[in-house]
Amino acid sequence: AWRLPNSGKTTHRVKNKQPNELGIYDMSGNVREWCQDKWCDDYNSPRDSGFRVLRGGSWDDYARSVRVSNRNSHGPGRRNNDYGLRLAL
Repeated sequence: AWRLPNSGKTTHRVKNKQPNELGIYDMSGNVREWCQDKWCDDYNSPRDSGFRVLRGGSWDDYARSVRVSNRNSHGPGRRNNDYGLRLAL
C-alpha cells in the first residue's frame, strides 16, 4: 500500500502495486475512500449528522491507519488531496 514512509507524500497512479488476492488494485493506502454511508459514532446511533464516512487510510498515514476498517468523517463538501473514491462497474 502507498503509505508513510514509502509514499513520497503524494498520490500515485492505480496499478503501480500488485493486486490483492481478488485481483483488485489499491484497496489500501493511496487515498481515503469517500463512502455513501452517513456518519454516526457507532452502528446503533441515528445517521443524521450531515457527515459522510471516509474509509481506509492514505499516503499521509502510517501502516496502523491504512486498513479498510479505519473510519473517519467529514462534510460532503470537504476536499483534500488524500481523499478519493472507488468506481464500481
